Amino acid sequence: MLTDKSILVTGGTGSFGKAFVRTVLERYPEVRRLVIFSRDELKQYEMQQVFPASQFPCLRYFIGDVRDEARLRRALEGIDIVVHAAALKQVPAAEYNPFECIKTNVLGAQNLIEACLSNGVQRVVALSTDKAAAPVNLYGATKLCSDKLFIAANNIKGNRDIRFSVVRYGNVMGSRGSVIPFFLERRKSGVLPITDPRMTRFNISLQEGVDMVLWSIEHAWGGEVLVPKIPSYRITDVAIAVAPNCRQEIIGIRPGEKIHEEMITLSDAASTVDLGHYYAILPAALNLEEYCAATRGKPVAQDFSYDSGNNPKFLSVEQLRVLIAQQMGSPD
Repeated sequence: MLTDKSILVTGGTGSFGKAFVRTVLERYPEVRRLVIFSRDELKQYEMQQVFPASQFPCLRYFIGDVRDEARLRRALEGIDIVVHAAALKQVPAAEYNPFECIKTNVLGAQNLIEACLSNGVQRVVALSTDKAAAPVNLYGATKLCSDKLFIAANNIKGNRDIRFSVVRYGNVMGSRGSVIPFFLERRKSGVLPITDPRMTRFNISLQEGVDMVLWSIEHAWGGEVLVPKIPSYRITDVAIAVAPNCRQEIIGIRPGEKIHEEMITLSDAASTVDLGHYYAILPAALNLEEYCAATRGKPVAQDFSYDSGNNPKFLSVEQLRVLIAQQMGSPD
């Protein structure tokens, strides 16, 4: 699928972008061009030290902001595949600066859609978040809007050979701003702040996220919201795995937080298909029976929902310790 293709990654200097670039370079040496599109020149410079163009001649570093549609159109010239990872993601920052989040996450999404339609792009996969399902915070609401824009873009593609799809998954272990690096830093104080002892979250590794996006590029029909089957963890178990001797201090839920994160709501059940490793939430434009017949998927039960609290698979403290050691070094 990626041989002799040109790929652009928005937000390409982030945690996901770097893991995606590394994987593509390793697995698809025949890729024609791989463009890292982001607005931070320092992060681009730092990434070039890891992936120098002299060693990887297919790489291009393109400074730009998804808020700037003209710059996107220029960056997308000759691009076949787009992976959209650019977003403002910090929940408290979005609550305090709502329209800045809207400019990037919503208006930026529409800018990208328009630019893709104008440049002959063939595949677009947009990264979403579990916070977009029944959102209670501004960040989740902007990502739900973004998801709807990408799904609806399939309705206006005309006779263009292009497919827009969305990948929705939970917290990426070890990513910037996530709880594990925060706990690793705070354990020096002897106290770990816990928002609510009942809190659970989904967990996915960076590599699993990358693999899902690559799968989506090849297999998505266009219009689906694809959701992985991944384990959950309890926030108190993470604290024990990171620092068993630290005291846990309950500080209360922050604005815009949920006790459990949702990825598929009860309202989505009627249009959700179980594909094996993934679920697919279908738009009205895709026929469920036809989709199931072609993909060998199965409709989920009418009372189905999928959140980090009702998930049948939870990581134990020991499993968390092993994963933390693999991803970030030993928690000891």
